[in-house]
Amino acid sequence: MSSIKQYMQFVKPYKWKIIWTVLIGIVKFAIPLLLPLILKYVIDNIIGADNMSNSAKTAKLFWVMGGAFVVFLVLRPPIEYIRQYLAQWVGNKILYDIRDRLFDHIQKLSLRYYSQTKTGEIISRVIHDVEQSKIFVITGLMNIWLDMITIIIAIGIMVTMDIPLTIVAIILFPFFGFSIKYFYGRLRRLTRDRSQALAEVQGHLHERVQGIPVTRSFALEDYEQTQFDKRNANFLDRALRHTDWNAKTFAVTNTITDLAPLLVIAFAGYQVINGNLTMGTMVAFVGYMERVYSPLRRLVNSSTTLTQSVASIDRVFEFLNEKYDITDKPDAKKLGRVEGTVDIENVSFQYDAEEAPVLKDVTLHVKKGETIAFVGMSGGGKSTLISLIPRFYDVNTGSIKVDGIDIRDVKARSLRDNIGMVLQDNTLFSESIAMNIRMGHPEATDEEVVAAAKAANADVFIRDLPQGYDTLVGERGVKLSGGQKQRIAIARVFLKNPPILIFDEATSALDLESEHTIQEAVEKLASDRTTFIVAHRLATITHADRIVVIEHGEIIEIGSHEELMKRQGSYYDLYQVQNLDQPDYIGT
Repeated sequence: MSSIKQYMQFVKPYKWKIIWTVLIGIVKFAIPLLLPLILKYVIDNIIGADNMSNSAKTAKLFWVMGGAFVVFLVLRPPIEYIRQYLAQWVGNKILYDIRDRLFDHIQKLSLRYYSQTKTGEIISRVIHDVEQSKIFVITGLMNIWLDMITIIIAIGIMVTMDIPLTIVAIILFPFFGFSIKYFYGRLRRLTRDRSQALAEVQGHLHERVQGIPVTRSFALEDYEQTQFDKRNANFLDRALRHTDWNAKTFAVTNTITDLAPLLVIAFAGYQVINGNLTMGTMVAFVGYMERVYSPLRRLVNSSTTLTQSVASIDRVFEFLNEKYDITDKPDAKKLGRVEGTVDIENVSFQYDAEEAPVLKDVTLHVKKGETIAFVGMSGGGKSTLISLIPRFYDVNTGSIKVDGIDIRDVKARSLRDNIGMVLQDNTLFSESIAMNIRMGHPEATDEEVVAAAKAANADVFIRDLPQGYDTLVGERGVKLSGGQKQRIAIARVFLKNPPILIFDEATSALDLESEHTIQEAVEKLASDRTTFIVAHRLATITHADRIVVIEHGEIIEIGSHEELMKRQGSYYDLYQVQNLDQPDYIGT
């Protein structure tokens, strides 16, 4: 389905309002068409009437102009208001619906997509391109029809006055149509290229604004200025190409619309001189030329803006048509609260078909309430394995079962309702601390939020903040330390109260004191829950029921801390490298 057809699905619910807007617009645009007729009547039937006295002419003029003032002063303003309001209302409602659908789409796209796409480019499509698409509704579905109907009505009136002069008036129409067809095919592609270049600038800018601390710490300002200039220059080049072609389009089409009135004046003047046309008719025709060619000029402008709009619509629906990696089966059932047994059976996984497998035939059976720790060198597949449990990705072969049910047979959201996650870098939203904790359970009471914070050892530092639980944390929690952010992340998992927990390097970036505080909260949270821990510091997982050593996507050792130390295998070697055999370190 083309992007325009897809866009029309959003327009369809408002078709009657659009029809009413066009009908009201016809009245609005038809009223000014009376002006040349009034002018013709005044010249031919009042000023040029030889059989009327001046007083009779004056009285007739006042009656005619009085009626005209009523039409233009009383009728036209409310009609203009209603048309404008309806047009903007419909346009904004359609934009609201599209953005609403896009946000829902954003939340369903896979992590794979976000790993390959810049955030700024997504924002550009949702904000800039959707806003540009409004032109298609206002201009393409309303104004173009009104301008065309205005032209048809004006030509109809002109035909009733003089057919040969009407033919002269529209003789350049075919040239106008040819120029539109010639220029606007390429203009659409140039517009799309410009929009893409702008999205690249926005994507780069968004990423670099977030990375300002790195730029400052490495004194990369000059380098980053050069990188931004490259993308900015690319956008400038695309914009100037678009401007050049657009300027040529206007030069040609405006020349055609300027020549047409000159032809009418020349032919009409000749007819008046030879007594074949009245002066009033000539003046009226010149007036109607403006009424015909002004809409034509607007159609040229509309063609330009519509081309930009269609290019934006293409980009919006290119994004909206992105496929989901994770989808529920048609007969997928909702998963209720689970006991917490997890069976990983012969699982293999690779991110892309061209790349080597990240996991190879991994099998692991986890009992309810058991704590499993994954260790190993970076890149071994630990984080990948735990990301398969909540179905952030689907296994290529094998299966993962929760309480004996294949997770691909249940609704993904109901599966994730049973899982709580604390990551190395947890995202906090730029709202209050209470709101960030409440992400674990949006309907939770204030008392439940405070209880969760206390359980996560966060209540004390929160109460020391200026506004306590109402303190705004800033974008991505910038106003909080790493340990404070982790405790808030743990608090919202306490509030969620899931039967399955996943900790992915939750303490690896913290100092020892913060690590100790958070470790207490983690152990309290993990009590009686099935828990998976990915850890770099082995001191934090010696209490685990089983420790799983993963290397090159394969499990090479499984056992408790004591069992693995006795074997003196890979785990033992990692332990020795970290000097964890020192008693004072073990005790932290």
